[in-house]
Amino acid sequence: MKIAVSSQGQQLCSHVDPRFGRAAYFIIYDSNAKDFVAVSNTENSQAAQGAGIQAAQTVAAQGAEIVVSGSVGPKAFTALQAAGIRIATWHEGTVEQAIALVLENKLEPADRANVRGHWQ
Repeated sequence: MKIAVSSQGQQLCSHVDPRFGRAAYFIIYDSNAKDFVAVSNTENSQAAQGAGIQAAQTVAAQGAEIVVSGSVGPKAFTALQAAGIRIATWHEGTVEQAIALVLENKLEPADRANVRGHWQ
């Protein structure tokens, strides 16, 4: 399973970024290989609008099956759902902790966006 976590840094010890679309990085953890890659989200995070949708496309292109982030707006949520990616909202600690919670089935999947869109 590939887990995408919005991250403030490029390591597993980095804190989870509470923002999805404007996160600094996405850590993509492959539970089969027990390895990860850090994917920069700089281009999307600096977009005037559409950052959430573009970030959803980024994690979908990496093969993510679930995303962990603090907040996911309505457009990003819809884009992630359309790609078949589950969403869990959590940002209380590190990327490594978020991954462990997913692997232990301790995070509930979100059924809707948890923040309003910026252009509503």
